[in-house]
Amino acid sequence: MISNFTFYTPTKIVFGRDTVDQTGALAAEAGAKSVLVVYGSDRVKKSGLLDRVLKSLNDAGIKACSIGGVVPNPHLSLVYEGIELGKANGVDFLMGVGGGSVIDTAKAISYGLAEPEYDVWELYAHTRKAKKALPVGVVLTIAAAGSEMSNSSVITDEKTGMKRGCNFEIIRPKFAVMDPTLTQTLPDYQTMSGCVDMMMHTMERYFTNGSKMAITDALAEGLLRCVMEQTKILHADPENYDARAEVMWASSLAHNGLTGLGNSGDDFASHRLEHELGGMFDVTHGAGLAAIWGTWARYVMHDCLPRFVKFAIDVMGVEPGATDEETALRGIEAMENFYRSINMPTNLRELGVQPTEEQLRALAKGCEAAVGGKMGSAKVLYVEDMYNIYKAAM
Repeated sequence: MISNFTFYTPTKIVFGRDTVDQTGALAAEAGAKSVLVVYGSDRVKKSGLLDRVLKSLNDAGIKACSIGGVVPNPHLSLVYEGIELGKANGVDFLMGVGGGSVIDTAKAISYGLAEPEYDVWELYAHTRKAKKALPVGVVLTIAAAGSEMSNSSVITDEKTGMKRGCNFEIIRPKFAVMDPTLTQTLPDYQTMSGCVDMMMHTMERYFTNGSKMAITDALAEGLLRCVMEQTKILHADPENYDARAEVMWASSLAHNGLTGLGNSGDDFASHRLEHELGGMFDVTHGAGLAAIWGTWARYVMHDCLPRFVKFAIDVMGVEPGATDEETALRGIEAMENFYRSINMPTNLRELGVQPTEEQLRALAKGCEAAVGGKMGSAKVLYVEDMYNIYKAAM
């Protein structure tokens, strides 16, 4: 039986060339009076994008201040710095100009400013739930995380190496400006990592046990096939506007909940396994997902065999084998071959990570703590399972 669901996507999308100049009007429409613009590297400055955003806000009569320096696996210390800057400037609106790490940082600052009497890390440590958040807007420069339409935010406490996420509906952005040309200067590795991440957001919802919905499967499978096709185009032709546009929109659809509607639950074990890798070794998120996925898939395959068979045939287009197990393995191998074709790793060694036995145990224990003891829908995983997957991924 198809599961009940609520689909909530309040984010207004403004998509296409030169849409950045609408940022100020969109922020004013959302009620902004004083905006904190959050960004990452100096590339946003050197390209002139930050100036365009600030000018658009100024033209709309909105005060603005800014904070940069967001890094991949974004740091809690910068969140705290942003909260203090926001307090000093009477900020009532956050604007993330960047990719997932920047947007997640803006969301975290939003939480902190809305409830300044609390430590924002409590939300990520899951010891408190958010009751309020300041509104957030986005100018997207990297297609990957889907944070521009999602209810999620992931932050790393760099002092402890703990990378944790939280999900609250109140944090979904009010609008997202999406100009595919802003992604054309990204390095190939970052583009390919982003494409893996958006695919994984759909795959985490696809490889589950329990109820399913045929229309949702069709949307998920179509999205995966499309992203793989467009990713190969971008790998060969990084400035291809149409391919950039396809994957930018796919990144949003992959993580706004659409590709899991009617399913009995999500899996997200690969993401949680990778979060520990990111916290300990500071690896690129999408690359870390590619490195762990094949091992996870083989480990859980027999507990979710019909889904792996369907994936192999309907997404990867493999010829069925003599048994369901053979077909499923062919599908996993085909996905790993796709990762290799875009220079993504398929194990920890290729990722450039070689954990010691002590680190492997620490990764598993950290993951266990983060998920409250168990995780997964394709197969329920406990701490020893988590360790076995990390170990096998070596």
